[in-house]
Amino acid sequence: MSKRRAFTLVELLVVAAILAVLLALLLPALGRSKRAAQRVKCFSNLRQMGLAGQMYWDDYQGHAFRYGGMATNGGRLYWFGWLENGAEGQRAFRPEAGALYPYLLGRGVELCPALDYTLASFKLKATGAAYGYGYNLCLSAPPAAPPVNIYKLKSASETVFLADAAQINTFQPPASPENPMLEEFYYVSTNDTERTAHFRHEQAAGAVFCDGHVSAERPEPGSLDPRLPEHFVGRLRTEVLRLR
Repeated sequence: MSKRRAFTLVELLVVAAILAVLLALLLPALGRSKRAAQRVKCFSNLRQMGLAGQMYWDDYQGHAFRYGGMATNGGRLYWFGWLENGAEGQRAFRPEAGALYPYLLGRGVELCPALDYTLASFKLKATGAAYGYGYNLCLSAPPAAPPVNIYKLKSASETVFLADAAQINTFQPPASPENPMLEEFYYVSTNDTERTAHFRHEQAAGAVFCDGHVSAERPEPGSLDPRLPEHFVGRLRTEVLRLR
């Protein structure tokens, strides 16, 4: 019978070194694959929400829904659903009240896989994940004005409908000026004092336009929030938000 040869310590160290090199080569590729898969899923989410938006506009003669914020039943009604009043992270959320919910037939596509709710630096708005995308605030007419009509836009293909969104919070516990935290946010705007677009896909934000196409958008130069620079929260370019 043949005897198994025992590996020497030197041979084991050589094998371990080779495995370490292979692992070091594989990990970046695995990371890139994961990020690419997240981007594909996010863009699919946005396409489905873009189709839901078009079905909504068809049902309402092209009228865009308003951002909302109306007080009702101990909370506030927004375009994405009903959010209870109360402490951050402890509020109930009801997506069924959202404008797009009937057209999406349930939950799932409104959460971007690249928005990591498990981060220590992430602050929940509700008891759990609510919505990962923001509405173009330019599409929300003031309460006293008639609604924006999507069919009358001259450049629907150049006007964002929804985009990856988040903001840096420093004013609601457990966030503070000394402990800035990332959180969901529900609109993107042309206001140059607000940074609510989230460039979480390799420093690009997914955006669906009013004609239904999806693209990766880069931030407005100089707009990234310095308080949590690793999260790339900033502003979309004004030209893809304003109505034309």
